[in-house]
Amino acid sequence: MTAEEVVKKIQEEDIKIVDVRFVDLLGTWQHFSVPAHVITEEVFEEGLGFDGSSIRGWKSINESDMLIVPDPKTAFIDPFAEVATLNIICDVIDPITREPYLRHPRAIAKKAEEYLKSSGIADVAYFGPELEFFILDDVRFQVESNTASYIVDSTEGIWNTNKDEDPNLGYKIRHKEGYFPVSPLDSLQDLRSDIVLELEKAGIEVEAHHHEVATAGQAEIDIRFAPLVEQADNVLKYKYIAKNVALMYGKTVTFMPKPLSGDNGTGMHTHQSLWKDGKPLFAGNGYAGLSETALYYIGGILKHGKALAAFTNPTTNSYKRLVPGFEAPINLAYSSRNRSAAVRIPMYSPSPKAKRIEVRFPDPTANPYLAFTAMLMAGIDGIINKIDPGQPMDKNIYDLPPEELAAVPKMPKNLEEALDELEKDYEFLLRGDVFTEDLIKTWIEYKRENEIKYVNSIPHPAEFYLYFDV
Repeated sequence: MTAEEVVKKIQEEDIKIVDVRFVDLLGTWQHFSVPAHVITEEVFEEGLGFDGSSIRGWKSINESDMLIVPDPKTAFIDPFAEVATLNIICDVIDPITREPYLRHPRAIAKKAEEYLKSSGIADVAYFGPELEFFILDDVRFQVESNTASYIVDSTEGIWNTNKDEDPNLGYKIRHKEGYFPVSPLDSLQDLRSDIVLELEKAGIEVEAHHHEVATAGQAEIDIRFAPLVEQADNVLKYKYIAKNVALMYGKTVTFMPKPLSGDNGTGMHTHQSLWKDGKPLFAGNGYAGLSETALYYIGGILKHGKALAAFTNPTTNSYKRLVPGFEAPINLAYSSRNRSAAVRIPMYSPSPKAKRIEVRFPDPTANPYLAFTAMLMAGIDGIINKIDPGQPMDKNIYDLPPEELAAVPKMPKNLEEALDELEKDYEFLLRGDVFTEDLIKTWIEYKRENEIKYVNSIPHPAEFYLYFDV
């Protein structure tokens, strides 16, 4: 839609409130609302003022005045508001310079798209994330000076086979057996279908939905590929819609990578391809039907994989998922069909238009604007420097003998290690002024000070199990 069309839609749909949204540094939507009459065509040029001093990782209080400029292409009617409401995603700009605010992740993603075009390599980068999540019935957690605990529960959880449910009908999904039985074991078909319908109303094309591997309501809804910025917008719409549909069912959704021990975690496998002049650049005569360009792109992803983890796997919980034995790709290798590799080449279709790579290590706690951009910049670096990805790993990496496995590069073991790797390897992100050193240093400092230090200072219940009686 254009600005003119948005204003017309507000009138035709009798919209009362317009909710303007932007993303903070960590990837969470922030918003405020205005009466619908405030949104004129001029607002799409001039913007609306707001105080940015309290947004995580943003301006200090002495330089807090900022502007948001609505992007008319992103407008969608809010399906959950009782008052007729139109949601619009916004860009953030400096009110003095009128330049994009460079700590706003959407601005960085837009610069990446511009840089890709200016490089002459391609004119569009498509991203297709597979977001997984858990749909739960009860979540409780507590962190105090004398206690720390959490409990999550689901009517599907295998631990509930002996629970008095008046009556307990016995349909519980065993660990690692959730992929994908029909009802009554899969009890969430209608809920996922309602999420799908709302996603499509919001303009997001859905390809499939299903139960995922784990017990306790693990789900996946796959959305069709789209250009980088549009797809990052879609990810935030997806999270918003999934959480609110679940809430209407009296349930809750989490995108935490590892909310359960002893079962599969939650990933965001991200399909990627480059196109130019309407033609796919990743199809060719090389390994698994890939072009030289695609192989170099993979080379860049693998070379910078450890640094990428700081953006693609940005939480301490992310590394509870990246452990052997749960289909998690901890080894930096590539393969066709093999899901134990960090980069997989899907072989579903022989069509050149379907040729893509799938980066399997990201998870949905990532800020999609930063994660997609970082992966694109790594791929571009691989193409520019013709980085050889080495030989493919066409076997189960977890079954390799120890001496052979030791030679395969690994993903970081924790967030601290990932941030250390980013600190050593970020020059590729600065190409074309896409990322700035200021943002990278702010990201590293925020994660260390607000997350790692906090988690590392709290006694863990497992430590009592291991050490209380020594």
